[in-house]
Amino acid sequence: MPSVPPDSAPHGAAAEAASSKPRSSPEHDDPRMTKLERRSSVSLASIFALRMFGLFLILPVFAVYARGIPGGDDAALVGLALGIYGLTQALLQLPFGMASDRWGRKPVIVAGLLLFALGSFVAAVASGIVVTIIGRALQGAGAISAAVTAFVADSTRDSQRTKAMAMVGGSIGFTFALSLVGAPLLYQRIGMGGIFAFTGVLAIVAILVVVFVVPPVPRAVIADASRTPLRDVVREPDLLRLNFGIFSLHAVQMAMFVVLPTWLADRAGIPVSEHWKIYLPVVVLSFLLMLPPLFWSERRGRLRVVFLASIAMVLVVQLALVAQPSGLPTFALLLLVFFAGFNVLEASLPSMISRLAPVDAKGTALGVYNTTQSFGLFFGGAIGGWVQQVWGRPAVFVACAVLMALWLVVASGHRRWPRSARAAARAASASEAA
Repeated sequence: MPSVPPDSAPHGAAAEAASSKPRSSPEHDDPRMTKLERRSSVSLASIFALRMFGLFLILPVFAVYARGIPGGDDAALVGLALGIYGLTQALLQLPFGMASDRWGRKPVIVAGLLLFALGSFVAAVASGIVVTIIGRALQGAGAISAAVTAFVADSTRDSQRTKAMAMVGGSIGFTFALSLVGAPLLYQRIGMGGIFAFTGVLAIVAILVVVFVVPPVPRAVIADASRTPLRDVVREPDLLRLNFGIFSLHAVQMAMFVVLPTWLADRAGIPVSEHWKIYLPVVVLSFLLMLPPLFWSERRGRLRVVFLASIAMVLVVQLALVAQPSGLPTFALLLLVFFAGFNVLEASLPSMISRLAPVDAKGTALGVYNTTQSFGLFFGGAIGGWVQQVWGRPAVFVACAVLMALWLVVASGHRRWPRSARAAARAASASEAA
């Protein structure tokens, strides 16, 4: 008899609602989020936000801090301390995703957050770069992105999936912007060790959210011997296209930010400590701009148009940056267009993965997805730095443009696109009635 993951079986209020509500409930036809969907989406997005805020706080100040510790004068070791997090993430996303399919989302997420907290506290007490690297590796070992994203997919209807993923993406973008402002202030007051310890505390808070706030999934996610094999998940053509997309998107993002901070300082004369004054309004405005096209595409079933247009937007930005245009307004406008397209894609990709994946292998599919995302970050940083060193800044944007153009061609061949929210709701009601 198939087993049911402990966090996915109905119980308590969710079970009562499931048993008392007719299967053809009008709720299935409602194009808006239910209360349970909103609670699940907001609480799961907060887990991402708490974890990512701790990570983002480190990035703006770590290179400065490393100069004052043993081994911190070795640029390769400093780069390893920053990058090893992404490497262990990439290696463990898939195992964590598969484990969440079999043993349930909540236990796996809690285990990953405990690992992340342990790594944060190890880095907090580190007196040299080597121990810091070990702490960062442990942080990355808490690879829960796939499990959390699968939990979001379990907790929402197909018609509401992109909205939920947009909440997750919005929470990450907000914490990124907040970290640009807060990191220098915190570093000045509590130092790097204090920031690492603070990230560990945030992870513990996230565990409390998982245990006490995130509601159980109000339907069973079956795990049994007939589970879709990993090879079938990896080789499915449309999933492959989406995985190539997230690899490309994050490779381009990382490669861009190898170049942009120094370019902004050199060409615009803005010190690094003042860069947040540009990033913060651009990131916030870009999220406001992404919501109307996302909601329109959901209502009208036109995700293909919005999706391909967003890839094209990022491509155009790369081509424009090749010329290294002068003037802060031009730079800010290009950055705004980039983030607007980036945010639409960041919200759409995991939503589409969760819709196309076999129902018994969502965690596995999202594990593959997050693995390719992590490798994209690693690849973008490594290649971006190498290309800049050999051929200069414009060549980085040429490489990014080539990668985005290739993705546009690949994405154009995508075969299965989500229907409108109303059409999906009608189909769900018809299926349940049958």
